[in-house]
Amino acid sequence: MNDPKINMQVDPNEDTEWNDILRKHGVIPERPPSPTEQLEEALQEAVVRQWENRLEGKDLEELEDLEDEEDEEFLEHYKNKRLQELAKLNEASKFGRVYPITKPEYNKEITEASGNNTFVLAHLSLQSSLQSRLLSSIFIQLASKFKEIKFVEIPASRAIENYPDSNCPTILIYHNKDVVKQYITLTQLGGNATSLKDLEKVLVNVNAVKDNDKRLVINNQDEDLEESHKLRFVKKSIRSSNRDDDDDDDEDDDFFD
Repeated sequence: MNDPKINMQVDPNEDTEWNDILRKHGVIPERPPSPTEQLEEALQEAVVRQWENRLEGKDLEELEDLEDEEDEEFLEHYKNKRLQELAKLNEASKFGRVYPITKPEYNKEITEASGNNTFVLAHLSLQSSLQSRLLSSIFIQLASKFKEIKFVEIPASRAIENYPDSNCPTILIYHNKDVVKQYITLTQLGGNATSLKDLEKVLVNVNAVKDNDKRLVINNQDEDLEESHKLRFVKKSIRSSNRDDDDDDDEDDDFFD
């Protein structure tokens, strides 16, 4: 007579000692990880990474202030890292102004110059355009601040034959000999109200400048002061345009006298 067998129902999802034995011998499958446990592990890893990288965004001056709070060896590692970054930036800071170029120079001064991880911003300009004159002014400010980036200006009609005036100003951003971003007029940036801050955001978005770069004024510039400068520029440009129109009228009057 055969030994009677007891049919036992086992819930493989239960967390019991018996199930642990069965899993160990491969009788039942391993229990799937708990979503809650996975989330807790992910959060813990994020906390650890945040703590390990707590000095990542700090400059040398800020690191110096932490000498009494941080481990000396850990702090020294980040100081050396910042010094290397500054040395690299100083080595790349070879421009510092806006370069006017001609069509034969385009490939050398823009496309080829953007090699070796260099960013080149080209302004296809139109002197009669208010936005173009505004962009020229902003380019001068950017070039003096971010000397590792090359800023170039060329009349659009000389760069591209029959280029529409309505497309001016045009901004072409080159990196490693490719166009990585372009803006046809300043409509996407703020139109006639485009500011230095708007162009700095562009530099951050294309990774030409780090978002924690101390040279940026994106988060700390006086809004009222910036607005005042912007309105003054627009008013000056309008007066200049009106004077040009008056001069044209005088010339017409002289012609018919």
